[in-house]
Amino acid sequence: MRLRASVREALARHGLTIGHDDTPARLKERLDDLYLDEVRRLKARQRAGEIPLREYAAHAQALKERYPLLGLPLAMWTEPEGERE
Repeated sequence: MRLRASVREALARHGLTIGHDDTPARLKERLDDLYLDEVRRLKARQRAGEIPLREYAAHAQALKERYPLLGLPLAMWTEPEGERE
């Protein structure tokens, strides 16, 4: 199993390192954990009054756009057998 270069780069942008035993599913789970932590912090900021409720949806959308890998099927995370990027 070899991750696509674009996937490795996206994971690195989020500070995730890839271990020898990591699978695409495990990496996606770790990335999802990071995303959910950010969602929780964003909601806490909104509740604390830092972000007006009317602006919350735009902040949430911007956050979602920073995690496009979460919408990519796991089969697309790896290079097809015999191919290299």
